[in-house]
Amino acid sequence: MPKPDIELQAKALLKRFYGYHDFRKGQLDIIKSVMSGRDTLVLMPTGGGKSICYQIPAMLGEGCTIVISPLISLMKDQVSGLNANGIPAAAINSGFSEIDNQNALREAMRGRIKLLYMSPERLMFEMEHVDFRGWVDMFAVNEAHCISQWGHDFRPEYAGLGLIKQRLGKIPVMALTATADKLTRDDISRQLSLADPFVYISSFDRPNLSLKVIPSPTKSKKAAYIARLIDRYPDDSGIVYTLSRKGAESINAELSIRGYKTTVYHAGLSAAERDRAQEQFINGEVQVVCATVAFGMGIDKSNIRWVVHSNMPRNLESYYQEIGRAGRDGMKAETTLFYSYADVVTLQGFINESGQQEINSEKLKRMVEYCESPVCRRRVLLSYFNEILDHDCHNCDVCLSPPERFDGTMEAQMALSAIIRAGEKIGIQMLIDILRGSARAELISLGYDKIKTYGVGRMIPYPEWRDYISQLIQLGAIDIAYDQSNRLKVTGYGHRILKGDVNVMLARHQKDHSEKKSGAAKKTSPVNPAERLFSELKSLRKEIATREGIPPYLVFTDKTLMDMVRRRPLTMNEFMRVEGVGERKCVKYWSPFTTLISKFI
Repeated sequence: MPKPDIELQAKALLKRFYGYHDFRKGQLDIIKSVMSGRDTLVLMPTGGGKSICYQIPAMLGEGCTIVISPLISLMKDQVSGLNANGIPAAAINSGFSEIDNQNALREAMRGRIKLLYMSPERLMFEMEHVDFRGWVDMFAVNEAHCISQWGHDFRPEYAGLGLIKQRLGKIPVMALTATADKLTRDDISRQLSLADPFVYISSFDRPNLSLKVIPSPTKSKKAAYIARLIDRYPDDSGIVYTLSRKGAESINAELSIRGYKTTVYHAGLSAAERDRAQEQFINGEVQVVCATVAFGMGIDKSNIRWVVHSNMPRNLESYYQEIGRAGRDGMKAETTLFYSYADVVTLQGFINESGQQEINSEKLKRMVEYCESPVCRRRVLLSYFNEILDHDCHNCDVCLSPPERFDGTMEAQMALSAIIRAGEKIGIQMLIDILRGSARAELISLGYDKIKTYGVGRMIPYPEWRDYISQLIQLGAIDIAYDQSNRLKVTGYGHRILKGDVNVMLARHQKDHSEKKSGAAKKTSPVNPAERLFSELKSLRKEIATREGIPPYLVFTDKTLMDMVRRRPLTMNEFMRVEGVGERKCVKYWSPFTTLISKFI
């Protein structure tokens, strides 16, 4: 009997249930890997399409896929979305009665549910009482960075998940995360006992997100800036992240006084209050949620058009994941970070009271360097995740208001050569001492005064060298090995600079960092017919969502509505061709949407 064509079957399911004609880059490779029975580690940015990587295999398989998820709200959101697309899915958690939970488990064991969501604690409990062999095709571990102590969101309850492979070794495991540096990636594989996993690392670039840092704004300037964002996107949503509960309450009160529909979310609220805030935000009843970092994991709301950090996050992984909640539909979105040294002091205090002090302090330094960087911010961000962007993005504040630059190839070669001649065993302090020809006792005792590059950069002052080395790190020419006492390593890109294959432009060192004047406010363009139709389609979507008691984006995303504006379908067949319209949604919604479009035309 001929072997079924996985690619053809997968594409048919993608069109039927999700309304898409083609997979995104990497998705099909991941699906083929897990369908061959291989463990798989997936790194994709927020909004990159991770869910489809395990949902399609779940439908291709004969049994059930168990999805491990850290939050009840995340499970609820995913299950609602799957059911809306006609895919049988359920969740087992403390939000349901035990009778409902056991019914869901029995239905899954009978093959009537394709995806069953559980928390890590619940899975550990069930593994003591249930035999998963014979009816489970795969385990998918969502937010897999939570298992690693190197990760930015370590959760002890994830620690037991290594038992899956130890007890059920033949069942493949897929680990998925949006944010993990190399150290965390390796730790995820080790902690989950993944056997020779297929590792797929997507590009971390989200070119639709603009990046901006504003140093030391006052409280009133913060509120005024956020108010302008709300006014710019009156029909969409935004998130304000703060370090403290008090900060979240304060900004929420300030915006409420100005007449905006806002809510607050933090760990000091009861579970019912947090659920209510999240429901209001997801359903579009409020424009803004002011939250601590406890908010947002797994939220699939597509029309978040901006994210503001009222305080600096503690590391670039957290920052990247949080800004990734904007623009999930691929359309343009804005991200802004308010930065002050008071935040640095507060965060260092948190770090001093935690484990992994040394590595977390280094990660905080990289966060500070990002905020103060004279280099394209996207290049800094991507280089942290070991991805090289060899050109400026022209969608961040540094690119739009660039500093004076010079050809820094010679300075770069001095630094890179010194790192290699020192055996890649030195940190930033020692590197600068070698370049400046320091007579420090430790340097002499290690014999670094004998290497060829000793003293070649003595004419460049210490602060200037620190600035240039920081830029080389941000550009991806130098890597910091956090697990090796922060030793500096020359990357492949760095070797190309050293050989003279490429030149490197550096920003000229500035003694004082002054706040850049913000550009003039954008003029609002007159509403054209396409914008009017888009607005009317959004209103119709909201009416349907309210009637059905689901979030508007579970009816259709903004991107799908935009494709309707472009295609203007008038028949059921034409409606079926819209990106994001699957079979079930076509049958259910084609009439009201095509009627509206017909009247508009």
